[in-house]
Amino acid sequence: MTNDEVGARLRYVRTLHGLSQRALARKAGVVNSTISLIESGQTNPSVGALKRILDAVPIGLAEFFSFEPARTEQAFYAAEELVEIGKGRISYRQVGENLFGRALQILKERYEPGSDTGRVPLVHDGEEGGIVLAGRLEVTVDDERKILGPGDAYYFASRRPHRFRCVGPVPCEVVSACTPPSF
Repeated sequence: MTNDEVGARLRYVRTLHGLSQRALARKAGVVNSTISLIESGQTNPSVGALKRILDAVPIGLAEFFSFEPARTEQAFYAAEELVEIGKGRISYRQVGENLFGRALQILKERYEPGSDTGRVPLVHDGEEGGIVLAGRLEVTVDDERKILGPGDAYYFASRRPHRFRCVGPVPCEVVSACTPPSF
């Protein structure tokens, strides 16, 4: 089983049990980034580490590796069906609850004025892009920085360190896509 498959299963099990990455990390006694790295396929946990994480759900190793998550056939989503996966002053509303087996993640993002993704740049496998619908979004990729407004877009390899920040007095709204799913 590949890192991506283990990560997708963990994300599925975590969301099925209504746990955020932070809540699962706290219950399992690991740092939040551990869960994020596993779910994004950037690391493959040892059997012992995975068992400790799964014990916090709770689900056994055998069940984790043997179950076959249901794949959704839903094609259309009402606004209220988008799943909130963000926190604090940044909202990420995801198209579809179950990303198991999907190669693409689509988000409707909302950044409150002054909010950002953090001082430490994000880095993960894949590609991502988005279009700004409202407000102004400062996007930093490597050492390039650009302020984007409504109608402007971005697209880059996600292995390049990147960061997002809402600038200006109004919230920023973006529709984005990422492959493979990284949240």
